[in-house]
Amino acid sequence: MSALYALILAGGRGARFWPLSRKDRPKQCLSLDGGPSFLQRTVARVSPLIPPERVLVVTGPDMAALVRQQLPDLPAANIIVEPSPRNTAPSIALGAVEVARRGGGSAVMAVLPADHEVGAEAELRSVLSAAAACARQTNALITIGVRPTRAETGFGYLAPGSFVGRWESHELRMVERFIEKPPAAVAERLFREGSALWNAGIFVFGVDALRDAFRVHLPGVAEAIEELQRRPDRIAELWEGMEATSIDYGVLEHSRHLFTVPCELGWSDVGTWESAAALLPVVEGGRGLARAVVARESQGNVVYAPNKAVALLGVRDLVVVDTPDAILVMDRAHGQALRLLLDRLPLVGLDDLT
Repeated sequence: MSALYALILAGGRGARFWPLSRKDRPKQCLSLDGGPSFLQRTVARVSPLIPPERVLVVTGPDMAALVRQQLPDLPAANIIVEPSPRNTAPSIALGAVEVARRGGGSAVMAVLPADHEVGAEAELRSVLSAAAACARQTNALITIGVRPTRAETGFGYLAPGSFVGRWESHELRMVERFIEKPPAAVAERLFREGSALWNAGIFVFGVDALRDAFRVHLPGVAEAIEELQRRPDRIAELWEGMEATSIDYGVLEHSRHLFTVPCELGWSDVGTWESAAALLPVVEGGRGLARAVVARESQGNVVYAPNKAVALLGVRDLVVVDTPDAILVMDRAHGQALRLLLDRLPLVGLDDLT
């Protein structure tokens, strides 16, 4: 049986997690509770299924040292440094080159974001194992579909279609279409109807199948992959020629051989302070982590101020985040737009806070 590798994508910055997340301490290297970071938890989550020597991490040059520091048990060669951010399709292509070098074209890789939270970790491993078995037998590209727990406008959705078969203990279905981040009314309808799945950004690909898909849908990336296998020293030159796009837009949405595994994982992308609230303990006036939270006539707030006492009076649905050099006060509903505020910081001389 061909080996299963893990490719963990750790190149993002987590702008919607500002001011805690910065260029020099990206979200995946942070912890909300003082325990292991999101990245460390992701590696530990897959380790009973995939040993450290087959866990690869793709990250950027400004994050590589911190990633290595956080993952001392991974061989140094397993940290793959991409020259610059170019979205997930080039990142996954770069990882596929290394997986193929080690395991050959028959190798299978599970692709996972470094900064997500999964409550049902054993179930995730079971799903990945089943998806890998399916990928080996069918050469399909597989995306993990999480059953929604609410009407969420910040996620993309999958519309599952016909039943393909059962691998191990899980059923797989064709993906009929992708549904982009929907408006509130559409998200409510999708949740009520109960058939659509959240696109969790977790994938399982056979290396040869992924290469074939790149050749069809992103031929420039495919050519770069093939050249990188021959001339790894040309990475900087070839990298800038790759199309900067996501694997979803660039490949998966066009694929006719795409399967999904519907599942329940207790999953969250922890993409905003709004979604982080569920991971924080209950405090007066909402949820949070602080030296103390004292509240009166306040509810639904999210507080992160580990070294401060926070008083809330007559406020609701606010996010309050305290760091040594910045404070964020925001309506919970505006979390997706936080990156727009960050774009203004350099314009007012505060680029050191980005």
